[in-house]
Amino acid sequence: MDWLNLPPLTALRAFAALAETGSASAAGAALNVSHAAISQQIKTLEGHMGLTLVDRSGRSLALTPEGRQLAEALTSGFGGIARTIEALTGADAGRALQISTTPSFAAHWLMPRLAAFRQAHPGTDIMIDPTPQMVTLEPGGIDIAIRHGSGDWPGLDAHLLFKSPIVAVAAPGLVEGKEISEPADLVGLPWLQEYGTNESSDWLRSQGVTADREGGLTQVPGNLLLDGLRNGYGVAVTVHEWVCRDIAAGRLLELFREKEGAGYYIVSRKGPLRPRAKAFANWLRREARNAARDLAQE
Repeated sequence: MDWLNLPPLTALRAFAALAETGSASAAGAALNVSHAAISQQIKTLEGHMGLTLVDRSGRSLALTPEGRQLAEALTSGFGGIARTIEALTGADAGRALQISTTPSFAAHWLMPRLAAFRQAHPGTDIMIDPTPQMVTLEPGGIDIAIRHGSGDWPGLDAHLLFKSPIVAVAAPGLVEGKEISEPADLVGLPWLQEYGTNESSDWLRSQGVTADREGGLTQVPGNLLLDGLRNGYGVAVTVHEWVCRDIAAGRLLELFREKEGAGYYIVSRKGPLRPRAKAFANWLRREARNAARDLAQE
């Protein structure tokens, strides 16, 4: 690395604070300096790089495309430094463990097992945020997100917990006597969907189905989706893990299946996890291995 060619650290800090807070005054307050000092540091940085990083033409400051690119790099870099220092010094050791996951994963997989983690780590406070939204992982916030996908989330660490493809399922009585040979044949049926998501619409579009659903859509909390499916209230797109036993028992029919590569991943920011988060991630992996073993023995 060419250390001599890098801009001054104070200028980079000032710009990162400006990008985070949105104003020179707020950035100055965050760094305990005046807003004039922040403005001067930004000008120094722009002069060093030969680029305009802040658009000053409007009533409020805005980052230029180059400024946004630099801000993303600084957020990642300074965030990694802060997390490493916290991990080494134990500065945030007492902070509650924060976990983000979907309501379905929380209801069907995590909560039935969580007592085992609490028993092994009785002094750990846990905050679980069950949301269908993909939250931003920032320093001092969410430690671990449990996400379903292919494992490709740029700028984040992702480790497979277990594979489970997306399937379209329905109760046998709902589709009895109907010819279902392709996804387009489902648009005339009622649909169920986890509240706050677009799973059914996204899945139909991914299958090339552009026709509007004719049977209507009911959105329900994730923990009620399976009850609605079993009672024949609609077709749903969900994770195979949640319905595999219902399919095996004949309570539900698997109509279509997505690619096998998808699964649930333990997702975190780049860099080392703090001790509480590391212990939780290790526990998740053990539970996933145990669940796979038990399913294989059934």
